[in-house]
Amino acid sequence: MRDEMEFSNEQRGIATASSSATTIVLDDDVRGWFGERIDPAALGALVNATLREHIKHSAEPLERTLRRVVREELRKAG
Repeated sequence: MRDEMEFSNEQRGIATASSSATTIVLDDDVRGWFGERIDPAALGALVNATLREHIKHSAEPLERTLRRVVREELRKAG
């Protein structure tokens, strides 16, 4: 995994040629947990980064990947 996740080039609500709009439903407690810790506009980027890391390290359980990515982002946020 990259040492730092870079979201500065992400654009809110913009689908690129390599992306498509997909609606997913998050439970209220999950959305609330993220909402308290990150800018809600970054949620899609964080979910994408988490899933990419999981795909790269498919032997690592998804929950462990998610926890690792969230910890890294929280550390950077201060």
